[in-house]
Amino acid sequence: MEEKKLEIMERASAVYMKYGIKSVTMDDLSRELGMSKKTVYKYFKDKTDLVNSIIQYKLEMDMALCLNCRQKSENAIDDLISVSRQVIENIGHINLAVFYDLKRFYPEAWQTMQDYKWGFVLNMTRENIARGKREGIYREDLDNEVVARIYVGITDIILNGDVFPWPEFKFENVFREFINFQIKGMANEKGIKYLQKTFGNEMD
Repeated sequence: MEEKKLEIMERASAVYMKYGIKSVTMDDLSRELGMSKKTVYKYFKDKTDLVNSIIQYKLEMDMALCLNCRQKSENAIDDLISVSRQVIENIGHINLAVFYDLKRFYPEAWQTMQDYKWGFVLNMTRENIARGKREGIYREDLDNEVVARIYVGITDIILNGDVFPWPEFKFENVFREFINFQIKGMANEKGIKYLQKTFGNEMD
């Protein structure tokens, strides 16, 4: 990917994450980026193309981070917490109006996100549960498919802003409580001891 195109996506993404997507016109964006619209249109045919490209790029980056966390993690609990830290770091500062804008005005980008969550994320969660069972730190009686779908479904609930409206409920606080709840619900006695010993106050 051309360096300039990547720069535009990174900087435009930061603008959209702060202000939302619908409210930021291409004129607004050009001013924020300190470049002409002509330069932006050299790489993206319109705003929809830019938004779609940003979402695809961000998801590819997220996928790489998740796979890296899995590879480096000591066990399934360590993996899930590492991924959760990445999610909080990448999404915690986002104006949740972004997700509303995507769903209402950018259906292709929204569908790309849905396919990613119910494809890659769901499969990663299934594999995490299976791993935890093999390692003897998750309960054997867990239904892998049901628990994995609960994980993805609750993530959707957190992001849509209806149950936990932003900014009254900060994403990072809600998501951290959810992960704590999720892990303690899946872990057996051995897993709980590992969680408390390794992560201590972080999960209290």
